[in-house]
Amino acid sequence: MQRILSTQLPAHVGEPVRVAGWVHRRRLLKSVAFLILRDAAGLAQVVVTEPAARAAVEALTEETVVEVVATVVANPAAPAGVELTAPTVRPLGPPAVPPPFDLYRPALTAGLPTQLDHAPVALRHPVRSAALRVSAAAVAGFRAALDARGFVEIHTPKVVASSTESGANVFALDWFGRPAYLAQSPQFYKQLMVGVFERVYEVGPVFRAEPHDTARHLAQYTSLDAELGFVTDHRDVMAVLRDTLAGMLDAVGDRAGAALATLGVTAPEVPAGIPAVHFTEALKIAGAPADEPDLAPAHERALGEWARREHGSDFLFVTGYPMAKRPFYTHPDLARPAYSNGFDLLFRGVELVTGGQRLHRHADYLAALASRGEPVEPYAGYVDAFRHGMPPHGGFAIGLERFVARLTGAGNVREVTAFPRDLHRLTP
Repeated sequence: MQRILSTQLPAHVGEPVRVAGWVHRRRLLKSVAFLILRDAAGLAQVVVTEPAARAAVEALTEETVVEVVATVVANPAAPAGVELTAPTVRPLGPPAVPPPFDLYRPALTAGLPTQLDHAPVALRHPVRSAALRVSAAAVAGFRAALDARGFVEIHTPKVVASSTESGANVFALDWFGRPAYLAQSPQFYKQLMVGVFERVYEVGPVFRAEPHDTARHLAQYTSLDAELGFVTDHRDVMAVLRDTLAGMLDAVGDRAGAALATLGVTAPEVPAGIPAVHFTEALKIAGAPADEPDLAPAHERALGEWARREHGSDFLFVTGYPMAKRPFYTHPDLARPAYSNGFDLLFRGVELVTGGQRLHRHADYLAALASRGEPVEPYAGYVDAFRHGMPPHGGFAIGLERFVARLTGAGNVREVTAFPRDLHRLTP
């Protein structure tokens, strides 16, 4: 008899089946015992009345792995409207040591540090695993949206020879006796690959050795990067980003609808035209001083509230950030050279995406580095490629964990990260 999953049980009413999974919970009543079995798909209720079978269930501990052969019976009050009766229960391993918190409760009562210390079992809780299913669906939607638009997936090095790219602190390591660093992003490589495929994307880890100890920062996170050639300016990039986000949310609804239901979340609509404001206007809306060089988290929250109130949108583009706050490869606004053709996308009042148009002429790179007093040599392998012809191009990067946290309403990105790495945590 082939094993089936709990979600397939309604199609087998009146039939004998074989299921297997973990002992999620046992309810031992006077005349009957209920065994709640958990598998990758959900929960199944097993009704135990026969004395020997009941004794076997009483001897089990939560999280013990078992196999159950039983008959499927309709019961509207049971999970998925069915239950399993006349069961034979067989352990598939030794009795499990119960975790330090109850996984059968609707919410984990342990604090987040305790959950993270015991992540291999905490992630079994339906709420924690639901967030990871949303994450997986979002990545699938990212890939599908860009594949449909002629992008090619690439894979770039995560160990690099110089720490030159973003200005963020880097993790140094020994590379066969030479200094090396963990990559802060695939930015340089994805630009170079525009010269090969015109449109590229990557899903991969990035590393930031910043001493942030906040609810929205990680030292390692998953970056969803895209870069496209032959753009007119940053607005072409913003249009692709809008369609990509819509594809990601569609995929979450299609592939992780049950996970959204578990979390009590409804995915937002992406407007056909995401509202956009220039940085100078954003400062006014947020009540910030006109000479503020960047947006603080409080400003972003105020802008998110404004976008929801004035446009009914969970998303807001802020364009034209000052060139002084953008990387040297950012293309300036030719009409207002102090400002850039760069943008951020705010999602519910938190920065989610950074992007923009890049420089594409070799001479412009030399001038940009000179204006910042930086030598060309550390960037030579990157800048030299622009001598060989590169189209106008731009791109963006989405922080996956931050996207899922904002979507699900998690208060901390660590709640939606399987094994977070941050200022304090390097295990498990």
